[in-house]
Amino acid sequence: MTLEAKLAEGLREMDITLSSDIQEKLLSYLGLLLKWNKVYNLTAIREPEKMVSHHLLDSLSVIPYINGKRLLDVGSGAGLPGIPLAIVMPELEVVVLDSNHKKTTFAQQASIELGLGNVSVVCERVENWHSTKKFDMVISRAFSDMGEFYKLTQHLVDANGVFLAMKGLYPFEEMAQLPPEAKVLDTFPLSVPGLDAQRHLVVIKAN
Repeated sequence: MTLEAKLAEGLREMDITLSSDIQEKLLSYLGLLLKWNKVYNLTAIREPEKMVSHHLLDSLSVIPYINGKRLLDVGSGAGLPGIPLAIVMPELEVVVLDSNHKKTTFAQQASIELGLGNVSVVCERVENWHSTKKFDMVISRAFSDMGEFYKLTQHLVDANGVFLAMKGLYPFEEMAQLPPEAKVLDTFPLSVPGLDAQRHLVVIKAN
């Protein structure tokens, strides 16, 4: 199966409708990731077919829960999930942040080559970074446990904003260890075609 067919089939299973141009741009991002990965080791996953499910479709699985105007992707690595979300939702202002220079250099270059005017890239430790404008949503896919994620990013979230933690197995222990002022609003199972593992999204708000 071609990568185009694999992406299209996965999107159908997830009930996500995207134009052929947007699908092409997602695959162009994947192409850049594959190319850079040979030199810079940006991700442990090297098989293109696996990258479709584990990177693109996994990132896009949270689309139904993205409903603000400004999104901060913390510990974004090579731009996941921030860049795929920015490709699919051009009206969304996305900041991808990581402290790894190689990974943010790639994210910056990918944003330029793909013409993503709605993406900004920051190379910094999140606890040291400040933004003049706060975010409606702060998302993390593989950054840290939820308590640490909440603690290190709360200075960046708007008063009515939420924290979106993408997790594997249902994170009972991590939820139990959240500070008292962090309220879990909801948890959602995420279905990712081609990924044979549990995925969950936890939505947290500061009281």
